[in-house]
Amino acid sequence: MPVKILFVDDHPSQILGYKTILAYNNRNLELESTECYNCKDAFSILTDMVNPPDFDLVFLDRSMPAFEEQGIFSGEDLAVLWRKKFPETKIVILTSHAESFIIYDVVKKVHPAGLLIKSDFSADELLQAFDLIMDDETYHSETVRKAIKELLSREDYLDSINRQIIMLISQGFKTKTIAGEINLTESAVEKRKAKIKDYFCIDKGNDEDIIREARKLGFI
Repeated sequence: MPVKILFVDDHPSQILGYKTILAYNNRNLELESTECYNCKDAFSILTDMVNPPDFDLVFLDRSMPAFEEQGIFSGEDLAVLWRKKFPETKIVILTSHAESFIIYDVVKKVHPAGLLIKSDFSADELLQAFDLIMDDETYHSETVRKAIKELLSREDYLDSINRQIIMLISQGFKTKTIAGEINLTESAVEKRKAKIKDYFCIDKGNDEDIIREARKLGFI
C-alpha cells in the first residue's frame, strides 16, 4: 500500500523538492502524492463529502494565501481543522518563521507530528523526520527544540495572552487597541505589560523596551 501524502504549499518548487527527497526514503515506501497551493483548495479537499480524504500525511506550509470566507488565514488554521476532523492523520508543518512565539503557539495549538523550520533542515534531516513520523514519533527541527525549551521555562510569565500582547506591541498597537483585540480592559493589559517588563527585567521602560528585549531574546 502506498503512503498517501497531501502537500499544501503556495510554492510548487518547494513541493517538488519535498517529493524528490522523500522518493528516496529509507524504507523504499511507495508514495502517492496530491498537491494544492492555497488554503481554499486544501479546505475543499478536507470537506469533500463525496471523496473524503484518506491521507496518511499532510505537509502544510504555515504561510499561504488565506481563505477568508471560512476564517482560514494560514496553514496553521487549516491544520487545526484537519486535526479536529481527521485526528489520525499525521500533520507536518513547514515554516520560514523562526520566531519563538510562533513556533510555540503552533506546537500548542496543532500538536503536529512534525514541525520543521525551512532554513533548518537538509534532505537527510527530512528523511530522518519522515522515518520517525512514520513510526508514530514526533519530530522537531533544531530551532523548534530550542524555542520550546526556552519558552517552557517561562510559561507562567509568557502565557498565550502575554505572548499575544508582545506580538501586537511589535506590530505597533497601543494599549487601547490591544485591549479591543484580545477582549481585555485597558487596565488588565497594563497589568500584563507590567508583568512582561518584570520578566524582561525592565524597570522603567515603555513598549519600545519590551520590543527590544523580546527581539534580543529571539521571541519576535
